[in-house]
Order: sequence, then structure tokens, then C-alpha cells
Amino acid sequence: MLLGAHEGIAGGVSTAFARAEADGADCLQIFTRNARGWAAKPLEPDEVKRFQGEARRTRKPVAAHSSYLINSAAADRDLRKKSWDALADELDRCERLGIPGLIFHPGSHENAAQGLELVAEGMQRAIEKVPGKAKLLVETTAGQGSSLGWRFEEIAAIRQAIPGAARRRTGVCVDTCHLFAAGYDLTTEEGYHRTFQELDRVVGLSNVRAFHLNDSKKPLGCRVDRHEHIGQGAMGLDPFRRLVNDPRFAEIPGFVETESRFKENIEVLRGLVRR
Repeated sequence: MLLGAHEGIAGGVSTAFARAEADGADCLQIFTRNARGWAAKPLEPDEVKRFQGEARRTRKPVAAHSSYLINSAAADRDLRKKSWDALADELDRCERLGIPGLIFHPGSHENAAQGLELVAEGMQRAIEKVPGKAKLLVETTAGQGSSLGWRFEEIAAIRQAIPGAARRRTGVCVDTCHLFAAGYDLTTEEGYHRTFQELDRVVGLSNVRAFHLNDSKKPLGCRVDRHEHIGQGAMGLDPFRRLVNDPRFAEIPGFVETESRFKENIEVLRGLVRR
């Protein structure tokens, strides 16, 4: 597995590559705009060129993560429109920068069936508005509150609701902490194999385009999203040892999202790889 982290973009999106190099990362995840506000400065052409130049220089695969404000399933019509517009804007930014995938949380809705349809509609609109190759990657969630996407069946339902041509530009990002919090036990050999057999059956492993590699502060099935440093949470090292040595995911990027100590966490993960 390619190992990296979510790097900062202070000073411009192109600066993230130097941070990834300092952390010893094989790959990196970034925000393409302010993640905690609706307003976003346009990408300047010179910064786009610098980003693309750094991507060529380092040859490190990149993924983007959407703003945390986006709720494509929002019951409120105005918030839903803002979310759909922001999702399309971020997909366009990825297309301009040459980033192949935009990872986003599906959002929340009190009625799951209605919410899943709204997420699919928002994705379809974004894809139709932004021609190109960049994909929308639905992230598995912990299921906190009325969050959608905490069961594999919900991820599959979102993708199935998108027509075939647009669906080809969708995929999945698997977050280890979220899986564990949602009740998928990766801590035992049996649980690990059962989880990925189910993921393959329901969603298809070929649709997994990225991993978020995070331990969990909270116990199995808690449905609470709290990331912990690798091996220092309720999951321990065994799930990550299995993942980084799983040949099915050898070319898939895995991003640490622990907010700090990226270099240390990447080194822990790399130390689990069997030579």
C-alpha cells in the first residue's frame, strides 16, 4: 500500500508536496479550498502550474478531500443546493489540478432512503457539470447521529442510484476508524476477512480507490468518529499489519488523518510491511 497523510496547503496547494516529502510519504491528500467555510478563492493559473509541476517532480499520487460543511443529503433545500454547488466546484478544482479523486462524506438525513437518493442526485449533477476524469469517492462513515454511509449497503445504494455513465466516475474511500466504529471488526483475522469479503460482495473491491488509515479512540460499534494514532487506539496494530500487506491493495493510497505526527504514523505503518 502507498502510505501518506493529509497535508496542509498553507501558502498554496502546491506547497503540500514538500510537506509530504518531509513526512516520508509515498502519496498525499489535500484540501483544494478552505475546508471550514463556504467562500473559496479561485485557483490562480500560476498556482495550478506550480501544483502540476510539483506533481511531476515528486511523482506522488494525490487525492483531495472535500469541505466538511458539505451535506449532499441535507433536508434543507438551501443547504443542499450550497452543498451540491460546492461539491461540483471541488470536483472542478480536482479536474483543473489533475487530481484523480475527490473524497467526500455522504452527509446526513433523518430518513436514510431519502438521504441516499439525494446524495446520488448531488453526485450525478456534479459529474454532469464537470466533464473529465476526476472521480467522486464516497467515504465510509462511523454512523454518528443520522450520518449516512456507515453500512456497505448504503454506499452501494448511492452508487446504484447513479446512471451507468456517471457511475463510472464514482468510487469508494474506506476509513479504518469509521469501519471499526460502525461495527466492522478488523482486529481479528476472521473479522478482517469477513469485512472485506462483505465489502467485495456488496460494493466491489475494484471500486475502492483510497484508504484513510486511522486508529480509533472509541470501542468497536460505538458509532463515534474519533481518530487515534496508529496502534495507540482500540484497534491496535494488527488491522494495519493486515492492510499494508494485503496484495489486493498494493497500489492503493492510504492516508493518515491523525492531525499531527504524520511522519511518525507513516513510519509505524511502514514498519509493519513484511519484507
